[in-house]
Amino acid sequence: MMRGNNFYGHQGGVRLELTPTTNSPLAIDITESTEMRIQRLISENPIVIFTRSSCCMCHVMKKLLSAIGVHPTVIELEEEEIASLPTTGDDHQIIPGAAGEAPAVFIGGTRVGGLESLVALHLSGRLVPRLVEVGVITHVVL
Repeated sequence: MMRGNNFYGHQGGVRLELTPTTNSPLAIDITESTEMRIQRLISENPIVIFTRSSCCMCHVMKKLLSAIGVHPTVIELEEEEIASLPTTGDDHQIIPGAAGEAPAVFIGGTRVGGLESLVALHLSGRLVPRLVEVGVITHVVL
């Protein structure tokens, strides 16, 4: 079953156990399919990382985003849930190898990809403008 972390501030965070009785916006509706739940989480969170438990690549992604001043919602998926992740990118084209891939970061409802794609977006100078566009960064200091 999905588990989520939502981090606030630079230190620590809040761990959300997603159970049917949770009143969190990340709460699980037991009538919702895995695909519907994942789509809802993508649409409700400006930046979300779906990952496997103890994923070192997810840790690097969180560190990169944290260094920019962004603290994403992180959802740990079970192996069978990972196959339900959307596989399309910005241009709505299928990302090669995206099926069954985790970690996967979504910004503004669109799949960016994994660690390599996130780093490439950052190195190209397009990550910060995209984060500003979706409202997770309100100002940029150069």
